[in-house]
Amino acid sequence: MSLSRLARISPLTRRFASHSASSPPPSFNTVGPYQVFDRNAKRMQKERAALRNGGEQSRLVDYVRDEVADRMMERFLDIKRNFNTIIDLGSGPGHFSKLLEPDKAKKSIMIDSSPATLHRDPADEFEVEIERLGGDEENLLQMIPPDSQEAVVSCLSLHWVNDLPGALVQIKEALQPDGLFLGAMFGGDTLFELRTALQLAEVEREGGISPHISPMTDTRDVSNLLGRAGFTLLTVDIDEVKVGYPSIWELMEDLGHMGERNAVVGRRPLIHRDTLAAAAAIYKELHGNEDGTIPATFQIIYMIGWKPAPSQPKPLDRGTGKVNLKDVLD
Repeated sequence: MSLSRLARISPLTRRFASHSASSPPPSFNTVGPYQVFDRNAKRMQKERAALRNGGEQSRLVDYVRDEVADRMMERFLDIKRNFNTIIDLGSGPGHFSKLLEPDKAKKSIMIDSSPATLHRDPADEFEVEIERLGGDEENLLQMIPPDSQEAVVSCLSLHWVNDLPGALVQIKEALQPDGLFLGAMFGGDTLFELRTALQLAEVEREGGISPHISPMTDTRDVSNLLGRAGFTLLTVDIDEVKVGYPSIWELMEDLGHMGERNAVVGRRPLIHRDTLAAAAAIYKELHGNEDGTIPATFQIIYMIGWKPAPSQPKPLDRGTGKVNLKDVLD
C-alpha cells in the first residue's frame, strides 16, 4: 500500500441523522442466540494483521481508524467533564487512547480480543497511563465490575459483536451512575460499492451470491438499541469517510491488513479469481472516479449515551410549559 492513499480521505463529509503475542488467547463464549460472526476467526485475522512485517503493514492501514478516532475525540472534548479512568473497549493498538491528554483523562484501560493488536505499539506513544487487558468485548462484565467506570469508549469494534444489545447493556452496567458511553461503529452503508460489485459479479459468473461483507447495524436502529439498553440523554449522528483506491485489489488488500476480512459464520473460504476480476470491472463501471480510481465509503455511526442518575436533567411534565408553542412558531 502506498502512503499517498492517506491523502485521499475526504476531509469534511459529516452529515447529521449523527499480553504479548505469546500470551494464551482469551476464551470465547460460543453459546448463544446471536452467532452471526465467528469470533475466533476474527481474533485470528486481527492477530495475523498485527504480526505481519512486525506490525509495519498494520500501521500503514491505520488511516480509517485514526480518522474516526480524531472525530470521536472532537465529541469527547465537547463533554465538559474530566475523567480519572476510561475503558477503551475493542481498543486495537489504541487509536483513541493515543489522543487522550492528561488534563482530560489520567488513565486508559485498553481491552481487545487480539493480544498482538493490543500490544502492537509501545507505551511511549501514549500521553496518559495505560493498562492493557486481553479479553472478548462481548464479555465486558467478566473483566470489569458493575457500577465501577466513569466512561467507556469504543472505536470501530462493536460491528463484530454478535449480541449488540447485550453488549450495550453490559457497557451500561459497567458504568457508574451518570457514566458516559461514547462509541463509533461502521453503519449499514459501509463499503456499499464493494458489496454491489461482488454481488453482481457472483450472479454473472456463478449464478448466485454469498455474503462477503459482514451485516452491519442500520443507522435507524442505533437510538432504539441505546434506549433499550437503558441509556439516557442520547446523541446519534452519522459520518462518512471516503477513501480512493487504484482498484478493487488494493482495497481488499488493505481490508485484510486492517483485520477486517469477512468473519460471518458459514462464509465461503475464497472468491474465484475470475469473479473478482468481474467485480473489479463492475466496480469501476458503476462507481469509478474520473481519474480512474475507485471510491470506498465507510459510514460511521457515532453514539453518546449516559447511565441514568438522579442528578441528570429531566424533561418537565406535560402541561408545565410557560411559553405557547404557537407563539414561538408565529
